[in-house]
Amino acid sequence: MRITLDDLTDPAVIALLDGHVAQLRSISPPESSHALDLDGLRAPDVTFWVARDGDEVLGCGALTEIAPGHGEVKSMRTAPTAQRRGVARAVLAEILAEARRRGLSRLSLETGSADFFAPARALYAAHGFAECEPFGTYRPDPHSTFMTLPL
Repeated sequence: MRITLDDLTDPAVIALLDGHVAQLRSISPPESSHALDLDGLRAPDVTFWVARDGDEVLGCGALTEIAPGHGEVKSMRTAPTAQRRGVARAVLAEILAEARRRGLSRLSLETGSADFFAPARALYAAHGFAECEPFGTYRPDPHSTFMTLPL
């Protein structure tokens, strides 16, 4: 598996992200769905990575800085065919390494509170993230779990 920066032009990456957004919007009410679409991920303040095995797209993740010293993990997704192969763990490790290289003091994220998101919450907790209050522009939401990690 190799993880590289990506410019979001590969049709396979776009398909993975379209599926990601569609699935999340089917699980969470519109006001509780915070997934970035392609335009959001292409913003200049977003760094986006893709994990691949050869030409196969395994997963992705992004980092954006939401305030000085404070980053946010976005768009973590593992392809259905690549689950339980360590893809999310590897992508998250890349994001954490980049956040530390940038000298960020905190990294936060929003994920769902439904059972569907339990594996994601477990992954983040295993890397030291702890539940926190909403951050940035987020507001309290029963469909969201907010987590943060001091770096």
